Amino acid sequence: MSKNNELVDDLVAKLKRRQLVGSSTVSQATLKLLIVVISKSNWTTCNQLVTIVKTVGQRLVQANPTELAVGNIVRRVLHVIREEFHEAESTISHKNQASTSEFHAAPLTTSSSMYNLLGETGSTPDKNLQFPSSLRSNIIQEIREIKDELENIYDNIKNQASLQIHSNEIIMTIGRSKTVEEFLKMAAVKRKFQVLVAESAPSYSGQEMALELSKAGIETTVIPDSAVFAVMSRVNKVILGTHAVLANGGLVAISGTHMMAAAAKHHSIPVVVCTGLYKLSPLYPYDEDTFNVQFNPDSVLGFEEGDLIDKVTVTNPYYDYVSPEFVNLFITNQGGHPPSYLYRLIVENYDPNDHSFDL
Repeated sequence: MSKNNELVDDLVAKLKRRQLVGSSTVSQATLKLLIVVISKSNWTTCNQLVTIVKTVGQRLVQANPTELAVGNIVRRVLHVIREEFHEAESTISHKNQASTSEFHAAPLTTSSSMYNLLGETGSTPDKNLQFPSSLRSNIIQEIREIKDELENIYDNIKNQASLQIHSNEIIMTIGRSKTVEEFLKMAAVKRKFQVLVAESAPSYSGQEMALELSKAGIETTVIPDSAVFAVMSRVNKVILGTHAVLANGGLVAISGTHMMAAAAKHHSIPVVVCTGLYKLSPLYPYDEDTFNVQFNPDSVLGFEEGDLIDKVTVTNPYYDYVSPEFVNLFITNQGGHPPSYLYRLIVENYDPNDHSFDL
């Protein structure tokens, strides 16, 4: 158990120091840690294992609350644990009933989706049952499938590119998103189109995005953030990446995204968001600022402007909150979905009892 604690402490330290950043990176690190914790920990009941995973999850989330993907992965793992215990309990109950009387009618089974609708997914299996020794390996195997899903995120999303992008279209995006980059590169294999990239000052990550797209042979133009509204009327579609998707369909995305989405809505331009389902969080934006990160304002207004700095307050937020009414479609690794469908995906992937990690 001490080895587990060392691994947890190590990941907590990296998250606190922001040595690990980015949804994909922290998700894979979290999943790798949870596999080790579940494999090496001593547990015999569902409650014991859920408590162990929630305790680890609570520490990881507190280490860097803005990396919402950490909590999402922990919730996915908890959902797998509950389902595997329920399946084992159901199998044992059926065997016991069958051995009691060979004339006993088989009980009706209830699908997991019906359990979700009735809010029964969080019920705890009977702690007196003797679960099979294979249960631990079954849980690990299911978690490894989540790991495989993360590794194939880009492939599953970019394969839908040719359905969303058509020839001679003008596409606009902002900053650099690996998911959007792969999506556009795949579309360029069969389609010829133009991309306008807002530079996303003060990080100027849009310049890096434009460079990568131009290397792939895509006609790309970098525009300043201030020109987004002016050229939006020429655009056919806005394609965005995101840091996280909240339960109401809102986005936590790179600063400047809200401005672009609002301009698109004004001109009735469709906004498409490319994201893996691991970024979908069951949390609601009651206070949008809690999901933001404030960076050093020196890149916005240098400290050499001493006289001016004394008279103004400068903030440099890294993220924007984008309301769901600005988004038309989510392209995920499980297909395209409108914002109104996200509640269903949350029900399928997370247990209501795990939205909070309170023990």
